[in-house]
Amino acid sequence: MAKKIPISHLQQPLAVNPFAGLEIGGLPAGPEPAPGRAAKKGRVVLRREKSRRGGKTVVVAGDFASHFSDSDLEMLARRAKQACGCGGTVAGREIELQGDEPARVRRFFEAEGFRVVGV
Repeated sequence: MAKKIPISHLQQPLAVNPFAGLEIGGLPAGPEPAPGRAAKKGRVVLRREKSRRGGKTVVVAGDFASHFSDSDLEMLARRAKQACGCGGTVAGREIELQGDEPARVRRFFEAEGFRVVGV
């Protein structure tokens, strides 16, 4: 087994701070978001499915960006169900909304800031 080399003497603070001369006071303000427009959150794909559901139709929203966590998708599904007046669930990384109302589902996701493709 290799012998460990002590590095405790190397744990000293920097003698010169390279960021000491920087000032944040002179920087311009960032751009303001446009009023009335939601921030873009990526793309969502809508599709209509009937298979293995006893003849009932559902609208499936999927292909969400990878930065959405499972809890984010749960909250989004809850808001979608309330806005569309229907039931639904999250299966994997897809949101299944009951009923054959793709136009209503599309309006909801567009209002949330998604670029909607499909159905």
